Amino acid sequence: MKNLDVKVLDKIVKGTIAAVEKSKTQIFDIYEAARAEMEKVRRDVDRIKQETADIIFKVDELEKKERRSRLRLMEVSRNFRQYTESDIKGAYEDTSNVQLELAMARLQEQNLRRQRDDLELRLKSLKDTVEKAEGLVSQVGAVLGYLGNQMGEVVTQIESLQASQIFGAKIIRAQEEERRRVAREIHDGPAQAMANIVFRAEVCERLIDTDIARSKNELKDLREQVRVALRETRKIIFDLRPMTLDDLGLVPTIRRVLDTLKERSGIFPEVKIMGEEKRLDSHIEIGLFRIIQEALNNVEKHSQASLVWVRIDFRPSVVSAVVEDDGRGFDSAENIGNESFGLMGMRERINLLSGELNIKSESGKGTRIFVTVPLKQ
Repeated sequence: MKNLDVKVLDKIVKGTIAAVEKSKTQIFDIYEAARAEMEKVRRDVDRIKQETADIIFKVDELEKKERRSRLRLMEVSRNFRQYTESDIKGAYEDTSNVQLELAMARLQEQNLRRQRDDLELRLKSLKDTVEKAEGLVSQVGAVLGYLGNQMGEVVTQIESLQASQIFGAKIIRAQEEERRRVAREIHDGPAQAMANIVFRAEVCERLIDTDIARSKNELKDLREQVRVALRETRKIIFDLRPMTLDDLGLVPTIRRVLDTLKERSGIFPEVKIMGEEKRLDSHIEIGLFRIIQEALNNVEKHSQASLVWVRIDFRPSVVSAVVEDDGRGFDSAENIGNESFGLMGMRERINLLSGELNIKSESGKGTRIFVTVPLKQ
């Protein structure tokens, strides 16, 4: 009976995976179609806005022209004996033509404003659809990853399924959210910058033969945009895997993270190295770095601190690190069993390193995280 139950469960899970995979494909198709339509509507909005600005300028000019023609007509009408019949007729015709042209321009302005408002409402609706579809794709991907990765656990350890679900789902969800974050940073940062660079390059191509001075200015702006795109790309790469960690080691990388923290949040950092600084095994350096990085992320997001201290102590058989802040803190006793995924991830990393992690915090008295990792002799 037990074998039968496992086979039935296996069949159910596989069927669920197939159904969810199909749904993910359909949602992604909706997302792609909505995104393409959104980009098209965005271009239409930009075009209509420019046309609206042009017609508004034209209406303003025609209104000035119409006022001048009416003044001319009034002058001719009051002093008709001083003007020929041809002058009077010309004044009436000019005024009539200008008024007709002004009426048509105003009608065109109304139509363009209405089109612009309709397109902006449609663009907002499409943005909402794209965001919802993107969120659904991320959630469905998390479910698929969880079901696929946990299949062996489902078959062989049914009794531990609930615990595996809770933590496994959080891991996959965090991975999907991280991928989504990186994709969004690339899309909103370097990708947008590159698209703008291509556009500015096309402008330079058109200007190079007609306006050298303006072309040079455009090239200067283009060079600055390339620098910005390069800087943003390097930041994304650093967040994923700091190059300095492999090249220079743990301490220089932590110093760079602290410098970035100070620039971004205004929190003043202090770092102190004790013992003889040395390179550690790669898995220890990356593990310690991620733990310290997560601790600093928590300080920035939640602590409302003005100061943060990082101390790293190198000893022959052990390396330890302390991250302490002067923020609002929290009640450690009340937080037991209700830790964030960041803290759970820190504990998982320290377990992999066979180390110890202690967190001490009190409301209004800051937080202190102490990490110890043994070194191989």
